[in-house]
Amino acid sequence: MLKIENLSLSYDGKKTILEGLCLDAKEGSLHGLVGGNGSGKTSLFNCLYGTVVFQQGTILLNGSPLKRDAIAYLETENFFYPKITGKEYLNLFAHVNPGFDFRGWNELFVLPLNRLTDTYSSGMKKKLAFLGIMSFDRPVMILDEPFNGVDMETVQIMKVILDKLRHAGKIILITSHILESLTSICDSISYLSGKNIVFTYNRSDYDKIQEAVFGLDNAGTKARVARLLQS
Repeated sequence: MLKIENLSLSYDGKKTILEGLCLDAKEGSLHGLVGGNGSGKTSLFNCLYGTVVFQQGTILLNGSPLKRDAIAYLETENFFYPKITGKEYLNLFAHVNPGFDFRGWNELFVLPLNRLTDTYSSGMKKKLAFLGIMSFDRPVMILDEPFNGVDMETVQIMKVILDKLRHAGKIILITSHILESLTSICDSISYLSGKNIVFTYNRSDYDKIQEAVFGLDNAGTKARVARLLQS
């Protein structure tokens, strides 16, 4: 069990990003996080990974403080050493898990591993980074916008992989700006807004998410759009 309790984060003691946030995620579960730009999704992931220091709260994995070596983190933006090939990049991870079959997995992703990563598209870089963090085989996976820039076929392949990893007992946290990309795979989805989680719905209640997020403002938005189109 991954348990986040009363988590608060502010930068320079002034701008509060997260305040009193709580979240539970069980082993063998895939938990989605949605929210607007600047809502704190990436900041939450950085707290989990230890990239930033939060001021209050606890993050526990099975009752003990969560450590970085229990996490595989796929960041939104993927950076690579200049003038390194895809094969050379993956060879760096081979030292961590020599038994990981990069060649076999790449039969799914079809990356040109002998080419420099500088020549890769954003989607190809995302696939390469995803292969790297998969090889860690760690109990917690946090994936920040993993489907951004990736073609539709690869999105489906990634979803199949994540489903298998969930059934293997991984705890997976995943963000997306596209709600539909999460409802098809997640066991539960939380909405982050106003520095905290506003609600969490399980799969059986996903039909309520759209109304909960957009219901109050949707009528006003439609009316305003109609007026602007007529002007």
